[in-house]
Amino acid sequence: MTQPISRQELLIFTISRLLQGCRHVAVGASSPIPGAGALLYRAQAEARTFITVLGSTRFNSMTNGGVELFDMAAQGRVDAFFLGGGQIDGHANINLVGAGGAYPQTSVRWPGSFGSAYLYHLVPRVILFREEHSRRVMVPKVDFISAAGPRDDGVFRPGGPIGLLTNLCWFTFDRQRPGFRLQSVHPGHSVEEVRDNTGFDFECPAIVPETMSPDAATLTLMRTRIAREIGESYPRFVKQVFPEAA
Repeated sequence: MTQPISRQELLIFTISRLLQGCRHVAVGASSPIPGAGALLYRAQAEARTFITVLGSTRFNSMTNGGVELFDMAAQGRVDAFFLGGGQIDGHANINLVGAGGAYPQTSVRWPGSFGSAYLYHLVPRVILFREEHSRRVMVPKVDFISAAGPRDDGVFRPGGPIGLLTNLCWFTFDRQRPGFRLQSVHPGHSVEEVRDNTGFDFECPAIVPETMSPDAATLTLMRTRIAREIGESYPRFVKQVFPEAA
């Protein structure tokens, strides 16, 4: 009997499709699903693709971590990157600092912004990624702006978000409005569930398609080669999601 497609496998496959045409994809720390998605894209790409996974020794040619990544982004040598947040609002602002009260007296503290604003503004294809899709994450307005979404304020921002991927759906981002548009809903979920768990307004077409699922060949590739490759950096993740490859 074929093993059912897991939530993580669907997200990995979706990410790989969103990276089509990229020459260099960079993945930050603590990002096993984006990392696996980037490696899947690399494995299937017809053209040569360079993948940087921070924390990896096999898929990371840098010797100085974030400093080199920032330099490459400034030179236009990073085509795609991933960002998340403890809070994300309808204008694609993200909060990585804390929530519940005015900064710095927030009741909840997160790791911090690091280089999120810098990379957000420079990398042309930023995919916002957060597995949890709830009203505590998808908020009307973030409590603190770690990295600002596109806006008409005279600041030069060649980069920015193309959309937001969660465990429920995929939103594209319209920079002209600006705002999100529901593009697809994952199998087993509904538009109503997305609405109930989203604190910001978004555009919604009359008919929302289901997110595409991987075919048998792609699943086999994920469960063998990709599981082994991402397992170098994230063995615990592979043990949980791809137990047969662990």
